[in-house]
Amino acid sequence: MAHPSIVILTGAGISAESGLGTFRDEGGLWAQHRIEDVATPEAFARNPQLVVDFYNTRRAQAHDATPNAGHTALARLQAEYDGDVLLVTQNVDSLHEKAGSRDVVHMHGQLDSALCGACSHRWSAPLKMTVGEACPRCSEPTARPDIVWFGEMPYHMDRIEDALSKADIFAAIGTSGNVYPAAGFVQMASYVGARTVEMNLDPSETVALFEETRPGKASVTVPAWVEDILGQ
Repeated sequence: MAHPSIVILTGAGISAESGLGTFRDEGGLWAQHRIEDVATPEAFARNPQLVVDFYNTRRAQAHDATPNAGHTALARLQAEYDGDVLLVTQNVDSLHEKAGSRDVVHMHGQLDSALCGACSHRWSAPLKMTVGEACPRCSEPTARPDIVWFGEMPYHMDRIEDALSKADIFAAIGTSGNVYPAAGFVQMASYVGARTVEMNLDPSETVALFEETRPGKASVTVPAWVEDILGQ
């Protein structure tokens, strides 16, 4: 008998326990800036230095962060589960990879990647990017953080939607449920009959759409859920 196909979506809540701030944190990095000033294409065109400095700070924080038990449990699930497990993240850190996860789908980009605004070439970002960095392929001075800003299309949507259309289990971990298209994934999974579970410190905006909820810290709820899956 085939093992159920699993799609997992992670959000800022799973990395918060590793010290990486979320939009909602008071006094954190996001609280010091308006989204319109640091997380849109227009902001980068208007004040590239501010945007580059902002992501340099985020990159340094992510570089120093350590995966927690939630990340480690998901890496274990990928390694030990006999069926398909697609791990999709809204996070731009690489904590899943640090924990040992493979083939992580970063729908909002990655802090440790740079993108050429002219030819779309990608390469490993230095810890500190500078405005006007040249692309190593086309030499245009159009490097930018490889981040999906507000108003831009998330990456890998075809692959994500295909996996959701075949999912038997869908889990959302540490997500707010108010950023689309990710907030609509539970509806897509439910439509094809997948079992759905939310693991969150606080209920998300879409909590009513899930069959099961497991409130609490990701470092506690995720390992317990993974044990349940592997024990079935």
